[in-house]
Amino acid sequence: MVQLRRDDRGQVSQPVSHAPPQAASASAPPSAPPPSPLVRYGNFLFKYRDALFPAVLLGIFVLSRPRWPAGDARLDDLLDLAGFAVALAGQVLRVAVVGYAYIIRGGKNKQVYAEELVTRGFFNHGRNPLYVGNILILLGLLLIWNSPLGYLVGGPFFLVGYVAIVAAEEAFLRRKFGAEYDAYCARVPRWGVRFRGLGRSLEGMSFNWSRVIVKEYGSAAYWMAGALALMLADSLRNGAWADRPAYHAALAGGIALVVVLWAVARWLKKSKRLTEHGPGR
Repeated sequence: MVQLRRDDRGQVSQPVSHAPPQAASASAPPSAPPPSPLVRYGNFLFKYRDALFPAVLLGIFVLSRPRWPAGDARLDDLLDLAGFAVALAGQVLRVAVVGYAYIIRGGKNKQVYAEELVTRGFFNHGRNPLYVGNILILLGLLLIWNSPLGYLVGGPFFLVGYVAIVAAEEAFLRRKFGAEYDAYCARVPRWGVRFRGLGRSLEGMSFNWSRVIVKEYGSAAYWMAGALALMLADSLRNGAWADRPAYHAALAGGIALVVVLWAVARWLKKSKRLTEHGPGR
């Protein structure tokens, strides 16, 4: 409703509107819905995962006791080999992904962030191949330790954790890239990697070993040395060094070799003799 206002001389001045307050805001765009609990949990984990994930894994190893399958040392050795193979498969996947096309998973200021939607290389066959590699590495370590606490606590914690982190990343990418990201999701699976047609996706792409070493040397060394240390601790928990001297010496030697390789890679990176773009660039 509009009312005319008259001044002291009886002349009509500017009209005054008495429209309901809600009418003025009727054209305002609707606010975005609040993030789901899963997305909020994913954002929390994304920010603190570098400290939280290793702490949970270390807590499992310290607070639980490994068990030999059927009490048989040979069966335990086979389980150790299986666990190491699963973890190694995860590392090989990560190496292949990083070598051909790198995607920044660290975010920005410990928050989910992406400058571009990476869909080339392995990302044309799986939306989260790096996280699949991480899950395989963690599963391999839990198999090596073979403790009920590891399976009951570690398994659900890490699986739900990565599901939540992926949900947080997807929420961000969908807001930023919209229909482009929806189309990408429609043709590429969230989990797993479809290898059919991978050769065509990698045509014209060169493998960057320098980037692999610079980006992966730390995490690869940590889990490999950790896996060998778990095998050694498990064996010595159930017997003396002299019971299996060659086996124990091989594990100790493997740990020492991993430490030396880690030190060399770290020196090459810190001295700028090796960068993700190549030697001395």
